[in-house]
Amino acid sequence: MFKRVSLVAVLVLTFIGCTQETQNKFGRAIQNWTGTDGVLEVYAGDKLVKRFMKIDKISTATSTDGDADRPYRYGYGILDENLNGKVDSGEKRVYFEFSDYSTSYIFYENPHK
Repeated sequence: MFKRVSLVAVLVLTFIGCTQETQNKFGRAIQNWTGTDGVLEVYAGDKLVKRFMKIDKISTATSTDGDADRPYRYGYGILDENLNGKVDSGEKRVYFEFSDYSTSYIFYENPHK
C-alpha cells in the first residue's frame, strides 16, 4: 500500500513540476488516446471562409532548437470544401497552418459525432 501511495505522490509532483507546454503535450497525448472530433473554423471578418473537420489535435510549432514557440499552429483535418459541416465524398485530409496573431478562428469538439 505504501509503495502505491508513494508512486502516485511522485507522479503528481512530477506533473506539477512540468512546464505548461509539457503539461499541454501530455494532455494532448491523453486526448489522442480517447480520440476527438475537432472542428476548426477560420473567419475573414464575420464570414466563415474555411472549415477543417475530424481534427485530433492542433499543435504549437516550436523553434528548431526547441527553446521557443513559433507564432503559428498546425494540424491535419478534412477540408470541408462546401462548408456544409459534413465530411462528403471526395473531401480529403489535409495539413493546415494558421497564425496565432492574425487569424480569427474557433476550434471546438464536433457536437454531431
